[in-house]
Amino acid sequence: MNQPLAERLRPVTLDDYVGQAHIVGPQAVLRRMIDAGRVPSFIMWGPPGVGKTTLAQIIAHRLECPFYTLSAVSSGVKDVREVIDRAKSNPLFRTALAPILFIDEIHRFSKSQQDSLLNAVETGVVTLIGATTENPSFEVIRPLLSRCQVYVLHSLDKDDLLALLQKALSEDVVLKEKDIRLKETNAILRYSGGDARKLLNILELVVGAEEHSAVIEITDEKVVERLQENPAAYDKGGEMHYNVISAFIKSIRGSDPDAAIYWLARMVAGGEDPEFIARRLLILAAEDVGLANPNALLLANACFEALRKIGWPEGRIILAETTVYLACSPKSNSAYYAVERAISLVNETGDLPVPLHLRNAPTRLMKDLDYGKDYKYAHNYEGNFVRQDFLPKELLNIRLWQGQPNPAESKLIERMRQLWGDRYES
Repeated sequence: MNQPLAERLRPVTLDDYVGQAHIVGPQAVLRRMIDAGRVPSFIMWGPPGVGKTTLAQIIAHRLECPFYTLSAVSSGVKDVREVIDRAKSNPLFRTALAPILFIDEIHRFSKSQQDSLLNAVETGVVTLIGATTENPSFEVIRPLLSRCQVYVLHSLDKDDLLALLQKALSEDVVLKEKDIRLKETNAILRYSGGDARKLLNILELVVGAEEHSAVIEITDEKVVERLQENPAAYDKGGEMHYNVISAFIKSIRGSDPDAAIYWLARMVAGGEDPEFIARRLLILAAEDVGLANPNALLLANACFEALRKIGWPEGRIILAETTVYLACSPKSNSAYYAVERAISLVNETGDLPVPLHLRNAPTRLMKDLDYGKDYKYAHNYEGNFVRQDFLPKELLNIRLWQGQPNPAESKLIERMRQLWGDRYES
């Protein structure tokens, strides 16, 4: 049988679906909507191999509605419009459930391609189900995102993966005819990285290498051996992907440009998405370099934009320049910790009222209620500064930003001491 194991085992009902209990388990939000026969447009965000495409197909089958599928890699605006026209020409249009339009890798759609979906989604011509491995907040245009729910799908956990292995061995039409003994599972679970498709691909690879044996034993040693012979069996979305990007980030944070460039080269050679690397550099520039070198964020952002304009393979040079610059920059996480402390404080103290003198007063009534009264306009004072309170009275003089002792922040700290005195004393 030429059909891959992962395809043979693709579930057709929610009862056979493995994982994502937080959205499709009993009484979960999406499960209730499916059972009620009404599903809104939504986007599934999660790593590869966690069941995004399968879930879309199950929903269409359960609701008994037409199902159209497009891949953002190979489809354009013309393809989108053709599907929408086909949905409108359906004899049951406006009298039955809207057809489901499933778009895989929707983050790869350009703005114009995403724009072409807006009217059809808003007017109910189609129910859009998108799948993405990238954060939709960055990759999906705001008007489309506002018309869709977003559901986060997680990598399968150990129990899910073990259940899937047992299901494959006991129910697959090919494997159940063989004497396969699962002796060890650590390696196959580790290399699958929570990806169901990868897990089944590895299982099929190991079994296929011994298909003529009377008894096939699955051991950690055999899994590692087969994967070393056929590294294509696991891809950049697995454990190696996360280990290498972790080493890359930690090398930059640790100010080792040589190590950082090495791990960058490993990702380039492995076919990693260049924009994924650029996004991580952007995050690092703010989180780990921060106020010790504010130009780092500007350079990282310029790197991201230049990469999009120039493309590949020249883009690797831009990534290398930014990597070396960030690795050589002084480091500070003071801004990161400041916002974390502030969020923790907000969660603890709730919505404290804005002091009256800081409130906006666009109407006469608000002015009569003392909105904006006694506010001091800083530019009217020497040095463009005047002391006044900007926090709720319950939090006066609290310190959230703790500057760190590097040259750039030392200057900021000294300025704050000159302005605020004891408040910014250590």
